[in-house]
Amino acid sequence: MKIYTRTGDSGTTSLIGGKRVPKFDDRIEAYGSVDEVVAWTGLIRDQEEAEGVFELLVDIQDRLMTCASILAADCDNCPNPLPSLSEDDITRLEKAIDDMEEEVEPLSSFILPGGNTVVSYCHVARNVCRRAERNVLRLDALSPVDNLVIKYLNRLSDYFFVLSRKLGKDLGATEIPWKPRL
Repeated sequence: MKIYTRTGDSGTTSLIGGKRVPKFDDRIEAYGSVDEVVAWTGLIRDQEEAEGVFELLVDIQDRLMTCASILAADCDNCPNPLPSLSEDDITRLEKAIDDMEEEVEPLSSFILPGGNTVVSYCHVARNVCRRAERNVLRLDALSPVDNLVIKYLNRLSDYFFVLSRKLGKDLGATEIPWKPRL
């Protein structure tokens, strides 16, 4: 199978189910931004400092690919079965968040992202995940989206935030509180 098909040269692409839509369609924006989160997750996963969460990050990438598949489908009876999310996927993130939060100091203010490269990658992933969530919510307003996709993205952005704090603590990075100038 060739990587290029030339079918998108006119500015359209196919959804699962065969319908062609413009490449700027809300559905494409939604699953395209989820794909960005997949890539950022891979970048975090590949950092030596994230070795302890490697398996969970691989699982997160798998679950994000499932989210993208769900978002890319525009068919009631799709020709092939689609992967699915479950509440257990969200519970797994919540458990990881809870476990990490036991190891970091409670927050008393907003913090400025940074302190170490992998910490910064986590903050970028969190922001891209929030954008993906907004894009999915925009799509949901036009065409209902599986609520588990929305919940998963919401929880995942929380996970990336807490992961940034946990990795920062493990690496001895200084958290800089945001002190607004009034």
